[in-house]
Amino acid sequence: MTDAVDVPFELDDRAVYFPRAETLVLADLHLGRGAASRVQAPIGGEEDVGDRLEELLDTRNPETVVIAGDLLHSFSRIPRGVERSITRLVDGIEAADASLVVTPGNHDTMLESVLDGETAPAYRLADGETVVCHGHESPPDDVRGATRYVIGHEHPAIEIDGRKRPCTLYDPGGDDRAATLILPAFTRLAGGRTVNRLRSSDLQSPLIGDLDDYYPAVYDRSSGETLWFPSLGESRHLL
Repeated sequence: MTDAVDVPFELDDRAVYFPRAETLVLADLHLGRGAASRVQAPIGGEEDVGDRLEELLDTRNPETVVIAGDLLHSFSRIPRGVERSITRLVDGIEAADASLVVTPGNHDTMLESVLDGETAPAYRLADGETVVCHGHESPPDDVRGATRYVIGHEHPAIEIDGRKRPCTLYDPGGDDRAATLILPAFTRLAGGRTVNRLRSSDLQSPLIGDLDDYYPAVYDRSSGETLWFPSLGESRHLL
């Protein structure tokens, strides 16, 4: 796929880096979700999120970090420990000499009570072509018509040989539509929605067109390599 299509980004562990914009984008951290888990100190909780973000900051050294929504996992109250996790996240990004922007998602109704920083419904990267938003609703009028959208919200995963793994989905777009990149949830507490048998009507974002046009990609953390699959329209019967 990447030999035939110009891909202006580099995939990381549940995140993506845009070299031209020197920007790291991740989505769906869902801080506070661990508080609802029945497992004590669950794998994939706040400490894990902070550790993996710091690894990415060290590796990529971005100028900007954009969180594409659902930084929090809360509608009515802030679970204990979340403010500490937010402080660690903000301090880590500042220590890396990067700026933080959050495009709030549907779970971020209490974001202003714990985050004193830049937020926007959608954010255009420094490359001038890429717009980041959560994806649960249509982007504002002033960023419609972008060349490329990066969204979260859907938590895509793919099943390969009976094993479920988080994946990124990419529609390179065409003459009549923008390119769209759907990120997996950054938190490992989110199991993900298996895309193998999903149809477009199963997804919620108005930015997603025909799911058969999307190319799944799986990042191998152990090797640091990305495995691209043929489009879902071509590969469903192989998965």
